[in-house]
Amino acid sequence: MLEFNEITKVFKSDLFTQPFTALKDVSFKVSDEKIVGFLGANGAGKTTSLKIAMDFIRPSSGKVSFSEKLGKSRQDILTNIGFLPERPYFYPHLKGIEFCHFMGSLSGLSKTVIDEQVNRWAPRFKIDFALEREIRTYSKGMLQRIGFLVTLLHDPKLIILDEPLSGLDPIGRKGLKDIIVEINKLGKTVFFSSHIVSDVEEICDNVIFLKDGELYYEGSVDKIIQDNIRPVSLIRYRESNEFKTLETPDDQKQEKIKNLLDRGHEIIDIQTVKPTLEEIIYNVK
Repeated sequence: MLEFNEITKVFKSDLFTQPFTALKDVSFKVSDEKIVGFLGANGAGKTTSLKIAMDFIRPSSGKVSFSEKLGKSRQDILTNIGFLPERPYFYPHLKGIEFCHFMGSLSGLSKTVIDEQVNRWAPRFKIDFALEREIRTYSKGMLQRIGFLVTLLHDPKLIILDEPLSGLDPIGRKGLKDIIVEINKLGKTVFFSSHIVSDVEEICDNVIFLKDGELYYEGSVDKIIQDNIRPVSLIRYRESNEFKTLETPDDQKQEKIKNLLDRGHEIIDIQTVKPTLEEIIYNVK
């Protein structure tokens, strides 16, 4: 659906400042009909990458290509993309419904189509109750939800979101994650950046991880976790009336189990030590 081919981006502010390389030879692919998480610390190059994907800025070298499913012309491609920036601008004195109609009109949608889409999605985003209120009265979570809603008005095939879950409480994050999964089941491709690694692990098929402007990992969430499983097991057992846990290297597991059984202890369960995606990402040096 979207592919980066050896993208480099160098920012040059003036003659007296050293150029800054935000991205260096970055290549990755966002596959059709997948939910793909985009991870990296602040300054890793995530927002720069998304701006390049949207053609807001141009790369210093390299190429961005799109699937023909989005169209062949640049205009057709952009028509089939929905984009929510990290800090969208909202017209504070417009009512929510007026904002939806304004944004829909920019995509050439008729009033009828806009109303149909708003009626479809506003209840899902739990924002329907506030559509007749001015946007200046909206909370952070409400702004995030109506911003997401208007990215769907023109029924895009590729949805790109920059930190869509940032600043939301756990209930708000769960609501938006549920919608991401729902629109993916409708055949949409979703590519979103986040610093909340557990959210990416929960709903994403694949993950792309940037570190200092370079690609560190691209692939499935399951594979990166499987590749980082430690050869260690946890043996839970009962000693008298007390439950205890013993951590042991896998090559000593059978011996430890035999010793515990020989001493009359009951083995409750045995588990492989499985890291979370968050532990893997934050342990990268």
